[in-house]
Amino acid sequence: MLFNSIEFLIFFPIVLLIYFVVPQKAKNLWLLAASYYFYMCWNAKYVLLLLFSTLVTYTGGLCMETVKQSGCTPAHKTAYKKLIVAGSFVLNLLLLFYFKYINFALDVLGRLLGAVHIEMNVPVFDIILPVGISFYIFQALSYTMDVYRDEIYAEKNFFRYALFVSFFPQLVAGPIERSKNLLKQFSGHKKFDAVMVRDGLLLMLWGYFLKLVIADRCAVLVNTVYGDFAAYHGFQIITANVLFAFQIYCDFMGYSIIATGAARVLGFRLMNNFEQPYLAQSVKQFWRRWHISLSSWLRDYLYIPLGGNRKGRLKKYRNLLITFLVSGLWHGANITFVIWGGLHGIYQICEELAAPYVDRWYKRFQIDTENFSWRCIRIVKTFILTDIAWVFFRADTPMAALRILKRSAELTNSGLLLTGGLYELGLDEKNIAILLIALAALLFCSLIKESGRDTLEWLRRQSIVFRFVLYWGAVILITLSLDITGQEFIYFQF
Repeated sequence: MLFNSIEFLIFFPIVLLIYFVVPQKAKNLWLLAASYYFYMCWNAKYVLLLLFSTLVTYTGGLCMETVKQSGCTPAHKTAYKKLIVAGSFVLNLLLLFYFKYINFALDVLGRLLGAVHIEMNVPVFDIILPVGISFYIFQALSYTMDVYRDEIYAEKNFFRYALFVSFFPQLVAGPIERSKNLLKQFSGHKKFDAVMVRDGLLLMLWGYFLKLVIADRCAVLVNTVYGDFAAYHGFQIITANVLFAFQIYCDFMGYSIIATGAARVLGFRLMNNFEQPYLAQSVKQFWRRWHISLSSWLRDYLYIPLGGNRKGRLKKYRNLLITFLVSGLWHGANITFVIWGGLHGIYQICEELAAPYVDRWYKRFQIDTENFSWRCIRIVKTFILTDIAWVFFRADTPMAALRILKRSAELTNSGLLLTGGLYELGLDEKNIAILLIALAALLFCSLIKESGRDTLEWLRRQSIVFRFVLYWGAVILITLSLDITGQEFIYFQF
């Protein structure tokens, strides 16, 4: 069931109405039933995988709590807890490996053996990737680690824990929530809150705007160019590359904001998944702002356990590179995703190595790095680096990505910008005009947030006439976008 579907627009009001009508004790059970139904709408049998991951991590948490309260020595308690954590991780990651990576791993093995002249008949498994499996498994595993680290107590109520793993607004594409934030919210008393409902609906409207008005329009042009990139070059490919950056941003952020808004209407607060990443002034800062729930998960449960930056510079760079390679692999079973992750790791290592020399250069020429022009230069530099990496993320193969980058450097068709050549890339004049207006609105909202102001609070301070025009303008643009919608959210495949 897609957020941008008629089914969801029927499903959500029904869930909401019943949730606020049923007794307090039944609210979590109702949300759990609704969440499992929501997931089963894609493939009913795969709900067993969700249940398996839930049972494994729930049982692991109870076992660790039992060990903590036992009379064992501290050393034995730690050893037993590590064994339980290892079992939980192995079972969940084996599940993820089989459904997401088995064919990729066998293909890589076949290629490696072929390189040393060993023939192998590589089998191919006909497996449908369960939607959202990477998200809910990482969320469940974070609970296991939090219990192990004594950051939370193990949840004894199975239904409450099952709801934490399967909560439908963020089940299939995040944010990857932490037990310290979301799980405890299911224990509180929930009642109708008009302010939260209003703010949640406004967030959902903004999320639909990002997805339907911006992301889906960008997708038309991007798919046109990437579908036959040999027929395009220069500014056409550059335009497609830039718009893909905004497509994936608005597509994924749109989902996250709709999820956050839906949860807010129900009385829950999810973590913020984005903080104006394209206004970042370095790649390191970009990853503090992009897919925050995943980047913080990898930092807390992979980078720091590997040693982080505590064991010298070389090991720090090794840990950083491993973390970003895993990030790439998390996104998909394709070498292009691994290259994308590796590029971001290399970017950060290069930025850190170059930092002393850059600072020395700034001081030598007495450059004020905090003025507006230099901030803009750093923002543009960071965007260009991330956009080059996005080409590998979007392309089917590494060679295709390299060809796309090569053709984008052929700047012989700049006149297309003036002669209307961009209208030949799938979007007519009306839709390009709508896209430009929507991108301007995105920039405006991003600048408001970047200044430290809350967007919803800023809206509340505006006149009722301004808000009326703004809300209905968004509704009209969304309505005008319905003829080019229906595309799944990009991150569903991860």
